[in-house]
Amino acid sequence: MAQGRAAKRPDAVAGIVEDWARERPELDTSPLEVLARLHRSYLQYQSRMTSGLDEHGLSVAGFDVLTALRRAGAPYRLTAGQLADSGLVSSAGVTLRLDRLEKDGLLVRERDAADRRVVYSRLTEAGLAKVDEVFAEHLENERRMLSGLSPAERRQLGRLLSKLERSIVDSDDIPAQRAETG
Repeated sequence: MAQGRAAKRPDAVAGIVEDWARERPELDTSPLEVLARLHRSYLQYQSRMTSGLDEHGLSVAGFDVLTALRRAGAPYRLTAGQLADSGLVSSAGVTLRLDRLEKDGLLVRERDAADRRVVYSRLTEAGLAKVDEVFAEHLENERRMLSGLSPAERRQLGRLLSKLERSIVDSDDIPAQRAETG
């Protein structure tokens, strides 16, 4: 039922595309149909994700650190560099995030016994319990947000978004002129 309602109602991007077609009919506005919708969807997603994390006293950045540590497996520890390399956490803000999570009792920092220069951040028992609880709620929230799509549509969209990400990254290698004509 939710799928039918969403399909019949034109979205804001359709109106924007129509406006540009009227004002600048010579321009190909088809990228807006994908990227503007992706951007608007992301903003809606981010708002809902952030409010869910706020309820647990976590920021998105803090949650990313906790989930990276959890995904590392027992003993749930990584260096700051490994956290930065995990792809979700920028190296610039790792220390501030770690400080906050340590202050909240969700992780501890430990020096490597073999090389005292190496410092690991490790989930505490409270941190492990928190990330397990919050991640389960996070997934349920994401399931609700995707409820308007069938399982097959979710898989297809996942494949297309992966392809889109590669296309965006690869676009840096394509001269502007060739992209317009190709």
